[in-house]
Amino acid sequence: MTHTSSNKAASKTAIVLLSGGLDSMVTTAIAKEQGFAVRALSVDYGQRHRLELASAKRIADKLSLADHIEIALDLRAFGGSALTDAIAVPKSGVGETIPVTYVPARNLVFLALTTACAEAAGSSDVFIGVNALDYSGYPDCRPEFIASYAETARLGTRAGVEGSPFTVHTPLQHMTKADIARECDRLGLDPAWSWSCYDPGTGDIACGLCDSCRLRKKGFAEAGITDSTVYAA
Repeated sequence: MTHTSSNKAASKTAIVLLSGGLDSMVTTAIAKEQGFAVRALSVDYGQRHRLELASAKRIADKLSLADHIEIALDLRAFGGSALTDAIAVPKSGVGETIPVTYVPARNLVFLALTTACAEAAGSSDVFIGVNALDYSGYPDCRPEFIASYAETARLGTRAGVEGSPFTVHTPLQHMTKADIARECDRLGLDPAWSWSCYDPGTGDIACGLCDSCRLRKKGFAEAGITDSTVYAA
């Protein structure tokens, strides 16, 4: 079951997957706005750089989250992605096929970890900042995947079997990047707290040319909102 809004009481805890990117930052702030006590989970999966994780820590601090957990799961052992292997990050623009920046089953793995964290904490609410409009075409961002996963979590956990299934909240699911930029502004968030670039250059400056940078810049431009992030291009 997937929801985009909630009226939960402030005493309820939610586990939010916080990568450090723009979408996860906005999702975290929305969870707080909905009255949840937020525990964030970030995963060090062997990504090309540490800037996302540093941003996740900064966001958790800026939003005064109830807790921020970081765990290591080195997906470089599998490779198969430009984010975890010696494969060049494409800079030619967003294409129509699934790009090499897709990390095999990443959201499936991350949602399983987030659900495990939620079950251990006695929470039935999980938030993830997936989006299926302005994105790179990753299959694990689609609504049908999220709905299927929620059913899998119900069947594969003690909480689900005992009648307390998990709600997977996807507040950005049907937003454009411009919509997300507007939410960032409405929530009073500084875009520069977050990090989206797949391939930063010297001085830890966002490249401005990878899919993630292009989609982000396009969103803020269409929304007419300044992105405080510095780009090399």
